[in-house]
Amino acid sequence: MQTNDLYSIFLRYPSVTTDSRMCEKDSIFFALRGERFNGNLFAEKALEAGCAYAVVDEWPEGIPLGERIILVEDVLGTLQQLATCHRRKLKIPVIAITGTNGKTTTKELIAVGLARKFKVAYTQGNFNNHIGVPLTLLSMNQSHEIAVVEMGANHPGDIRELCGIAEPDYGLITNVGKAHLEGFGSFEKLVSTKGELYDYIRAHDGKVFVNRESAILYDLTEGMDRILYGRDDPSLFASGTLADATPFMEFDWRFFDRSYRVRTRLVGEYNFDNAIAAVAVCKFFGINAENISDALEAYEPSNHRSQFRRTERNDLIIDAYNANPTSMQASVGFFASIPTPMPRMVILGEMKELGEVSEEEHKKLIHSLRTLSFDRVYLVGESFRKWVVTADRFHCFSDVDELIGHLGNDPVKNHYILLKGSHSVHLEKLIDYL
Repeated sequence: MQTNDLYSIFLRYPSVTTDSRMCEKDSIFFALRGERFNGNLFAEKALEAGCAYAVVDEWPEGIPLGERIILVEDVLGTLQQLATCHRRKLKIPVIAITGTNGKTTTKELIAVGLARKFKVAYTQGNFNNHIGVPLTLLSMNQSHEIAVVEMGANHPGDIRELCGIAEPDYGLITNVGKAHLEGFGSFEKLVSTKGELYDYIRAHDGKVFVNRESAILYDLTEGMDRILYGRDDPSLFASGTLADATPFMEFDWRFFDRSYRVRTRLVGEYNFDNAIAAVAVCKFFGINAENISDALEAYEPSNHRSQFRRTERNDLIIDAYNANPTSMQASVGFFASIPTPMPRMVILGEMKELGEVSEEEHKKLIHSLRTLSFDRVYLVGESFRKWVVTADRFHCFSDVDELIGHLGNDPVKNHYILLKGSHSVHLEKLIDYL
């Protein structure tokens, strides 16, 4: 079946699913395959559950195709092509966002700011890969006026592929730091991969939003049509000054001759760059200053990113969705600087997907912890154990379940606690015990 023919069906049934357990009535099921699953095996189940059609690339010999089964050469490729077709038909501006740290928060802040004027389609959660980006595009409809699409990368070429699907008009890279090095092989290749967004925008005469304080990103965008933002520089299109972060980040920014104080619900001074990036994008698209400031103040983080929570026992800063050397050092340093009469405790999960530099980066983190005065340090994951000595007075746990058992015997009360680690460590399980 040709993409245009499938698109005609999609216009009649404009809901897409890749999970046979989540089938809205009259949706289209795309039977994706992976290393551990084969969606083709669940096509008939999806139809029985209410799907109008099922798109498959594998079908048993001798069994006739039903009228509601669409056989294609490659389901994933078909999903991506359909998404691109839909994106072209709608003809709305698409802003692509990537970066090592802060891309999800920046995406959320931009979306809530733009929503003060536009009907915005944007990436839900972190659906930012070769499957999530097409699903985001296919969630758009005629009512949407602008789209904000998050793009993640684990390997060279990933961003180039996602740009080919989403065809963005605007691009923003939050930063480049050490993350997923196992897939990239080197920091230089990581920078090159993130820069694939700039490559696409440059080739298609688009516009980029660039943090002036990042020498790497500034150099990569030399000669491009760019909007600059940053801190403490009135000559930039958007500039602000950090006012406070104890723990909630507050900043001041100016619009012509008036100054605005924005009191966010985001924890940590490292969120300043995310917020001022959102100011730049929203200002460019004509959102007035009051609406920008109000939107950023109203946004409340979720998904265990930059969250503050007060329980019956402790005060928690929860930043347990992701971790890499750059974000880990920033979080630990910030937490150590917060004035508080409470004893401070950090619970850190190991940093995943660092490849050959994993040992060195965990060693550096242990060294940093030795220079900071935390009352308790709990480390989760075997990557830490090699670098901890008796004199450190650090506590190492193989996994989060072992730590949960320890907390049952030795509960923590009246502490200020930072939880930070890679998502796969599942530090969020500890919240109920703290």
